[in-house]
Amino acid sequence: MDNSGMATKMAGSLLLGVAIGGILGILFAPNKGSETRRKIRAGKDDITEAMKDKVNRFINEVKEEFDTAKEKASNFIEGTPVKN
Repeated sequence: MDNSGMATKMAGSLLLGVAIGGILGILFAPNKGSETRRKIRAGKDDITEAMKDKVNRFINEVKEEFDTAKEKASNFIEGTPVKN
């Protein structure tokens, strides 16, 4: 696995850990039920945004890798030297 894949996996694991910790902290906090539900809804929105950002970064990385592979294939077919 390359470094970008490992970094993505670590970021996902960290995000999951933060989400679980946040939910547990809210559930065990001494607040009224309505306040706890409000906090959970707010946390859900934060997690949703973080996941959207992560998916968009992943899609951009895949596009970049695809473009690089396409360029290398084109160069190979044309007989020009391949850049690393």
